[in-house]
Amino acid sequence: MTQNRPQASEYAPFYEKYIAMVPDGEIEETLEAQLRETRLLLGSLSEAGAEFRYAEGKWSVKEVLGHISDTERIFAYRMLRIARADQTPLAGFEQDDYVKTGNFPARALVELLEEFTAVRRASIALLHSFDAAAWLRRGVANQKEVSVRALAYILAGHERHHRQILQERYFPAMPRG
Repeated sequence: MTQNRPQASEYAPFYEKYIAMVPDGEIEETLEAQLRETRLLLGSLSEAGAEFRYAEGKWSVKEVLGHISDTERIFAYRMLRIARADQTPLAGFEQDDYVKTGNFPARALVELLEEFTAVRRASIALLHSFDAAAWLRRGVANQKEVSVRALAYILAGHERHHRQILQERYFPAMPRG
């Protein structure tokens, strides 16, 4: 199903930066392409490289990937609830707490990539299940009104945002060899 970009009235202004990062085209195709691009970017990284932090106090590559998966699960859950016309307000979450307790440093990078793949494929399958009415439904998440369509774009933009940070800040600063 072709989905137009969400209107500014469908999400909180904070999310504009993510939505702006999503290219024009089918959102499901964008999500599929991102899956391939992220796996390509991180798939050949060593375990030592996956533990790299570009500055003190910053997340490691593994923690960034774990954060992307955790956040995607939360956004997909929000999409499901809102698409199914559940009007219960949905709570926000503290990303730093999730990363602190996510046990990402103890896990192998390949395992984290497999998890991201499974989460992304589940998100795409969920999006494929929506009819036209579901895409336009709105609910409240983190005290802000949001549409299912906007959440799909936010999900894609969030992944793109973190992949750009990996490419611009982590990889250039990573020790070689």
